[in-house]
Amino acid sequence: MIGTQNRPLVVVDGVRKAFGPHEVLTDVSLEVQAGEVVGILGPSGSGKSTLLRCINHLEEIDRGEIRVDGILVGYREHRGRLHELRPREVAERRREIGMVFQRFNLFGHMTALENVAEAPIRVLGRSKAEVRAEALALLDRVGLADKAGHYPAQLSGGQQQRVAIARALAMRPKVMLFDEPTSALDPELVGDVLGVMRSLAQDGMTMIVVTHEIAFARDVCDRVVFMADGVVVEQGPPAQVIDDPQHQRTRTFLRRVLG
Repeated sequence: MIGTQNRPLVVVDGVRKAFGPHEVLTDVSLEVQAGEVVGILGPSGSGKSTLLRCINHLEEIDRGEIRVDGILVGYREHRGRLHELRPREVAERRREIGMVFQRFNLFGHMTALENVAEAPIRVLGRSKAEVRAEALALLDRVGLADKAGHYPAQLSGGQQQRVAIARALAMRPKVMLFDEPTSALDPELVGDVLGVMRSLAQDGMTMIVVTHEIAFARDVCDRVVFMADGVVVEQGPPAQVIDDPQHQRTRTFLRRVLG
């Protein structure tokens, strides 16, 4: 699954993020290669979701920098200093970063097909006919070709999440961010969503996945990162971090999660 590029596709370098006096991320650094699937584990409040939101510039960072495919996310560099981009410029660079949230965030007044097709038409200015055909193909890819005309209220949580994945893929992103995509689902619906994510991993999609699904992290991820209290505690192959963790904090977390 790991790509052959020498330069990492995603680089998080010395990132700090605080909300008021509360520091959520403390000097976090992380690199992700093209085609790599990285799982991020950790207790609630460890900074996992905030890290994803910073990569997508849904949150501004207080220090450090983040690059995707060599390009700064959310900022431009001028005379050695970072200056935040205008909202339109931020949106332009965010196109290459797909994100799937805990809650599906679908437009309730649009069908599944319309939800998937909206951004490529409105943001990228692509033709409706071309985008519609591609959106139908994406819905088929996530197992929902027969639900194209259904509205979110007519879909189960798992189906809505799969529409959300198709919607993110419609922008042809270079990297996909998943923020606990199964945490809001009933247990019997989790498997279908994880199945789609497994398929994306097999196809070589670069993915950063915040998850509590330990079996998924062990089986699908190339690397697992364990975070606690806003720092990366340890990282490595799943067999090392999950099955033979080196840090007591990691061992305590996994003991609780795995029972």
